[in-house]
Amino acid sequence: MPDDRQPGHDEEVHLFVERMAMAWADVGFPRMAGRVLFTVMSADGPLTAAQIGQRLGVSAAAVSGAVRHLTQFGMLVREPVPRSRRDHYRLPDNPWYEGTITKTGLYKNFIDIADAGVDALGGADTPGGERVTEMRDFFCFVQEELDSLGERWRARRAATGHPDPPAA
Repeated sequence: MPDDRQPGHDEEVHLFVERMAMAWADVGFPRMAGRVLFTVMSADGPLTAAQIGQRLGVSAAAVSGAVRHLTQFGMLVREPVPRSRRDHYRLPDNPWYEGTITKTGLYKNFIDIADAGVDALGGADTPGGERVTEMRDFFCFVQEELDSLGERWRARRAATGHPDPPAA
């Protein structure tokens, strides 16, 4: 397995990975998922679970839950290694957009559940129904803003010479 690390930079890269993972963990992101994400981000090319584990000093098994989490949110892409049972992991094109705007149905799910909650509480005219309506309306607003933000992000990327990759 080739290793793309540059001698003399291992400690700085390790510190970056750990500090960024800790910052993300501070806001609720699983720490191992953060460690894996930033390890893959810092690599010059795709890595296997064993290579990720080697860089982090953990077993490949310890990496598996993190890569599952990251692939579900579109933050990592899993690709088979030809003529092997192994997979490579890499960042998708534009992972921040993918992971925060396109791959999560989080707000849509909150909106749908809140709609049912308003009905269960007897409508928006009841005290509980009014509070849940306010929450639902906030999440509708957030979803609309994310959609608009995504459009502005695509325009900005295109203006700086980084157009969106073709749809898969």
